[in-house]
Amino acid sequence: MKSTAKLRLRIYIAVFTILMLVGIGGFMFFEKMSLTNAIYFSIVTMATVGYGDISPQTMVGKLLALIIIIGGVGTFLGVVASITDLFVNRREEAIRQQKVDMITGLFFSEMGNGLLRRFVRLDSGVEQLRARLKISEEWQKGDFDKACQFFARHRFAIHSHPGDIPALKDYLQSKADLLLRLIENPNIQEHEQFTELLRALFHLRDEILNRRDLGSLTDSDRNHLEGDMARVYKLLTFEWLRYIRYLQKSYGYLFSLAIRTNPFDPDASAVVQKP
Repeated sequence: MKSTAKLRLRIYIAVFTILMLVGIGGFMFFEKMSLTNAIYFSIVTMATVGYGDISPQTMVGKLLALIIIIGGVGTFLGVVASITDLFVNRREEAIRQQKVDMITGLFFSEMGNGLLRRFVRLDSGVEQLRARLKISEEWQKGDFDKACQFFARHRFAIHSHPGDIPALKDYLQSKADLLLRLIENPNIQEHEQFTELLRALFHLRDEILNRRDLGSLTDSDRNHLEGDMARVYKLLTFEWLRYIRYLQKSYGYLFSLAIRTNPFDPDASAVVQKP
């Protein structure tokens, strides 16, 4: 919607500019107006103000004025309307994004952080992530960007042990109502990355629920489930980092709690330690 409004505005501005240039050049050439008067008369004509202090005297000038009135009035109003729509859409987009971020916060508070901790315990290469995710209040945008670039190259892998997948099944089952409420929320559709995370999470849940006996999985089947878990792990980590960045920019007190309960930090604690 926002991109459509911008495109429409660009088209209106382009047409408006062309009509203005044609009007200014035509009035200067056919009506012998000065540059200032030509600009002034073109604008008041397109805006349908019509003070009457300047009027075309030649037939060509009158035809040119008619063309500018017919083509310019709609274009002029279109520019004004498009600018208004752009500001309204920007405000609505900000409100929608705020709602999405609130939903994301609920997700991580109720489920996401716990899920990340489970995956971290099953990740044999987690030390690399821990080294990259020692987030502090001194982190800047560049630090978050570097972390995202590292994650894009990092191979997320899960190595489960007996009992891990059944425990994950119980955890996902206990959060079924939360997942259902999230997927039903229309605001989620505005956030493609979070929607993709939920889609991968539902797929993992369905895969696990469709196994009758999780205690006797074949190696190939276990590897398949671990691949689904790794997909969720990667998407979850990216979304967690994005959310932490949002908290740092918008809510310092929530950011402070988030870094104290960092699921990648084995010593994380919500208890505030003495400086």
